[in-house]
Amino acid sequence: MTSSSHHPWQDTALPAGTRAELLLRAMTLEEKVAQLGSRWVGNDLADADVPAEEQFNVAPLQDVFTAGGTISLEDASRHGLGQLTRIWGSVPLTVDEGVAELVRQHEVVLEGSRLGVPALVHEECLTGFTTYGATVYPTALAWGATFDPDLVERMSAAIGRDMAAVGVHQGLSPVLDVVRDYRWGRVEESIGEDPYLVAMLGSAYVRGLQGAGVIATLKHFAGYSASRAARNHGPVSMGRRELLDVILPTFETAIATAGAGSVMSSYSDVDGLPAGADPWLFTQLLRDEWGFTGTVVSDYGAVPFLATMHHVAADPAGAGVLALTAGTDVELPDTLGFGPGLIDKVRSGELAEDLVDRAALRVLQQKVELGLLDPDWTPKGSVDPVEVDLDSEGNRAIARELAERSIVLLDAGSVLPLDSSALRRVAVVGPCSGAPRTFMGCYAFPNHVLPRYPDRGLGLDVQSAFEALRVELDGVELVHEQGCAVLGDDRSGIAAAVEAARGAEICVAYVGDLSGLFGHGSSGEGCDAEDLRLPGVQAELLTQLLDTGTPVVVVVVSGRPYALGEFADRAAGLVQAFLPGQEGGAAIAGVLSGRVVPGGKLPVQIPRHVGGQPGTYLQPALGSVESAGISGLDAVPLYPFGFGASYTTFSVEDLRLSATEVPTDGEFTATVRVRNTGARAGDEVVQLYLHDVVAQVARPLKFLTGFARVTSEPGAAMDVTFSVHADRTAYTGVDLRRIVEPGDLEVLVGTSSQDLPCRAVVRLTGDVRVVGHDRTMVTPVELTAIPGA
Repeated sequence: MTSSSHHPWQDTALPAGTRAELLLRAMTLEEKVAQLGSRWVGNDLADADVPAEEQFNVAPLQDVFTAGGTISLEDASRHGLGQLTRIWGSVPLTVDEGVAELVRQHEVVLEGSRLGVPALVHEECLTGFTTYGATVYPTALAWGATFDPDLVERMSAAIGRDMAAVGVHQGLSPVLDVVRDYRWGRVEESIGEDPYLVAMLGSAYVRGLQGAGVIATLKHFAGYSASRAARNHGPVSMGRRELLDVILPTFETAIATAGAGSVMSSYSDVDGLPAGADPWLFTQLLRDEWGFTGTVVSDYGAVPFLATMHHVAADPAGAGVLALTAGTDVELPDTLGFGPGLIDKVRSGELAEDLVDRAALRVLQQKVELGLLDPDWTPKGSVDPVEVDLDSEGNRAIARELAERSIVLLDAGSVLPLDSSALRRVAVVGPCSGAPRTFMGCYAFPNHVLPRYPDRGLGLDVQSAFEALRVELDGVELVHEQGCAVLGDDRSGIAAAVEAARGAEICVAYVGDLSGLFGHGSSGEGCDAEDLRLPGVQAELLTQLLDTGTPVVVVVVSGRPYALGEFADRAAGLVQAFLPGQEGGAAIAGVLSGRVVPGGKLPVQIPRHVGGQPGTYLQPALGSVESAGISGLDAVPLYPFGFGASYTTFSVEDLRLSATEVPTDGEFTATVRVRNTGARAGDEVVQLYLHDVVAQVARPLKFLTGFARVTSEPGAAMDVTFSVHADRTAYTGVDLRRIVEPGDLEVLVGTSSQDLPCRAVVRLTGDVRVVGHDRTMVTPVELTAIPGA
């Protein structure tokens, strides 16, 4: 490697942009293009102890569209390299092993680089740092259930600290796709079905991760979650207005309010145009209108997909031209479209070198900002490996708090909370009762990688639901029978589970999902569902348990909402846990016993019927639950968006508006009084919705505009004040411009999208305003305790 001590771009006194420009000018075309590529060494590795027929790659489709093992790291980095892919997240490595492999790969890149430019290292981090032995936090849908941005930010800050400590520069999270169809396998990775909830919690995640020195990557830009029939990679039938009003605001908010440093392209096409080939999306909108200055990275294989799947290019090089022209800067996880073929396109005049320079400059500036071009840069990270604990007590405490705050009590029924002093025997059954992996998402290392390594266990000490409940109900005899697996049609264990229930005073049935990838699970990437019935024969198990006459508490541990209408009226209690992570067992047990007073709220609705799609609450009048009788299909959910019960009670009343007339560029406040009217301390999530009474286009009957999670003691009262700017009513009008228009707004405040006891009307006055990226996107909230209440 050439000595870098005299390179002008290493002068830390110069602005980052100037340093990047200086380095770019020193590069050959080959070196500039190399900065746009990546290499995934770990995906080539196989386990000699696992039979070939049982092996699958971290992402099996890599075999289809990447260079894979045909290109060595040495060859891939001959002119330098943009990124190193998932050193930590592909095979189980200890911290010492991981640091050694990271240093080895860096040395290969630097030895082959004329200018000594380090590669940026990226990893997955949706449910924590996706590596062996790292804390597994609740999945994103559980974050949504907390309605707690501050807690999500604390979690992502902890994740970022761990990643930075071992030399990781970029995290491929958060997922800001808005849920549109519950059958989609990646619902578990999404925060919820409301754009404002997703935007607030997603932005909090970005602030935490980037505050720890790791670039956050917003994904998947854009439309991925709205594929036809909820099929992974399916085409998206969506007009520009829905894209602008439902899908894109989450990304825009995270860029405007949290400064997200990277965006990842979506696989899907929208109305026939693949996202990765759409210059309107990645250049006109993202760059020119929103002012985004970070990097755009492709989803894994999205560049060659333009040729192999979408057929809008003839070959990988042609796909590279389309992606680069549209605005993609870095190809992940391996270099195929942005490789030698791209250089040939420039040499032949088919591609302007300015487009290569545009992307390379963005990559280099980000490397400058990360410190990779500083004279004292080291590949090892910020902490000595012997000091790194990827599953520290501090991490576990955050994971525990997040899990507890995410559990949603749907119905306390006749037996919750359980009184251990009055119980002698409890039957614990169901496929999620004895398998800790069922608490984890598909991007948790135990589900994402360790199925290839059956002898390595989970890499963590994780209690099963049964073990956690046995600790919680100390002194009570617990009998355990699985009954059936999550998937499959094996009914041989149901009889034993039924017999256990008959011999107990109460039965607790844990049903739901096992996350995996591409068909290796009931939830997760590539694990889409035909309908919303519980997977496998779990519905049969529940029916037979309920037929015993023993009170049955149903606990659903899942990555998507399932239709529970046939069980709700018969269950003695009903609890929803959205993949609550490694601390999930104790969190659920705490809710069942009453040690934890549940305060989680639904970020998605719980359907009544298995075919109740689409189920999102964001419907105009003609498609809403209020339009009963129009169709023979019942669209009324079993439990609505924002719903969650508790072991205490709250009142929300006394709505006060600061004004009833506000100009279209003005602001008003809405204040309600929240009182804990029960006997226990607890949490309530106060939710403010708006209804645009008359608009240019059909709009949702209500849309979430503000929320606050409030904790209070029995008898205590608090005023919750929302500051609502008129910009928060903006939508895409007939001419596809975002507008704020005069007219009446209903202000609705309560505890779910259906329970809204406080109602008033505000009139916006004045002219129609066209608003842009500088509009107000957040509704601030102020909490004021009421003395002597």
